[in-house]
Amino acid sequence: MEQPEDMASLSEFDSLAGSIPATKVEITVSCRNLLDKDMFSKSDPLCVMYTQGMENKQWREFGRTEVIDNTLNPDFVRKFIVDYFFEEKQNLRFDLYDVDSKSPDLSKHDFLGQAFCTLGEIVGSPGSRLEKSLTIGAFSLNSRTGKPMPAVSNGSGLWMESLRTTGLEASGGVPGKKCGTIILSAEELSNCRDVATMQFCANKLDKKDFFGKSDPFLVFYRSNEDGTFTICHKTEVMKNTLNPVWQTFSIPVRALCNGDYDR
Repeated sequence: MEQPEDMASLSEFDSLAGSIPATKVEITVSCRNLLDKDMFSKSDPLCVMYTQGMENKQWREFGRTEVIDNTLNPDFVRKFIVDYFFEEKQNLRFDLYDVDSKSPDLSKHDFLGQAFCTLGEIVGSPGSRLEKSLTIGAFSLNSRTGKPMPAVSNGSGLWMESLRTTGLEASGGVPGKKCGTIILSAEELSNCRDVATMQFCANKLDKKDFFGKSDPFLVFYRSNEDGTFTICHKTEVMKNTLNPVWQTFSIPVRALCNGDYDR
């Protein structure tokens, strides 16, 4: 079965798999007041999540959100689904980039900041919602590109300060500089396997473009247990029309309401 488009690839902390009972947790990422790296517009942010191996302490990319164009305050639709092991410390790292091309090579994009936490910190925060400052961190230079690279773990949960910080100005900051805020929300997933298929249309929308018609799209938010709302789906943009008919789409019910039809 294909992974739903709005869900990051499911992965596990290898050394823990099968050893301790776990529940699946969905992590939603938002950011506020990111650095603006684009000269004539705002940044086009992407968030990359890493997990740290329990034995070798190596960071491994877990998944990436979608890129959101021209914003310093992104609410990412794509979620990260992880296994939560109650009595283990699961270190996470979130790196933010301003995407300048279609290249998957992160060294080709501008680094916006990073944050470290544990999965338990997110789950244990009030409302399972954790806010942390993004920082430039410590850097070494990429030998191939000459660009600053994010800090790495020394294997004990502490973040090593690089011996080479030359060129930090190129990244727009200095070690420890605050670069906005990342907001991480977690919710335990239900076992609901239902899928909802929907199609929407609209008629006689307001004309918002000066030289043409509007370019409408729909954004869906789900209600959370604490009364807040989290983005869960975006439709495609319909160009130059006041009477859009969006494509039919399917979405897991647990992404819409976590299996609670009364929510």
